[in-house]
Amino acid sequence: MEKLQEFTDFLKTVDLKRYRKEYASIKIVEMDLPKDIQAIILLYRIYWEEKRFISFEDFYDIYFEEKKEKLEAFRVKTQMCNDCFYKGIKARIYRTWAGLVTQIHAGYVAESVFGEGTVEMSRELDSLGADIRVVYKEHILNYQVKKTSFSGVRSSTPLPTRITEGENIDIKYEVPSCLSDPRTKSGELRLPYKRFLEDTRTAAFDNGFVVFTKDTFLPKKEEIDSIKN
Repeated sequence: MEKLQEFTDFLKTVDLKRYRKEYASIKIVEMDLPKDIQAIILLYRIYWEEKRFISFEDFYDIYFEEKKEKLEAFRVKTQMCNDCFYKGIKARIYRTWAGLVTQIHAGYVAESVFGEGTVEMSRELDSLGADIRVVYKEHILNYQVKKTSFSGVRSSTPLPTRITEGENIDIKYEVPSCLSDPRTKSGELRLPYKRFLEDTRTAAFDNGFVVFTKDTFLPKKEEIDSIKN
């Protein structure tokens, strides 16, 4: 619980408005990236395994230091100019960062519901369609997070084959584009915002970060508990 609160407090401090202004329109490096320069493994390592909740800038510094030789080799291979490539790759990594830290935060929320040591997250599980894997009272739950409306990198890579061991559960949620402007000119709440408020599985911080609540995972826990009892 202590780490969940620490992570939550960190996400509330993220200046999403500045990041979006700085990176949203930069879509230069949009091709599929080789696995050796993707940021996913490093994100899981820092935010889940090491439990270090650092800013995007600090994360990118670590990423760049670890990947700089491979990044340069990829830049040369794709024949992109130096400024264009490194400007584009930083924006690309930011979008990966913003999406995955929300997902990893959900893993901490799940652990607060099912108990310490019940949650697994990794690049390998992610590739198999299990963003969050819960092992609870001999039940295996493979949660896959699915945002119903978003703007981001579109990959030609096929969707992962779902894990056959355990129960596959899709967490479908919506982040309305009107989150920062929820009312019409007449003062009425916009319909997408109403839907968002009615969905108790998600919550929004003042800075615009949307996270999952315990209501995402409690129904399944209660269902399993009722079977065992």
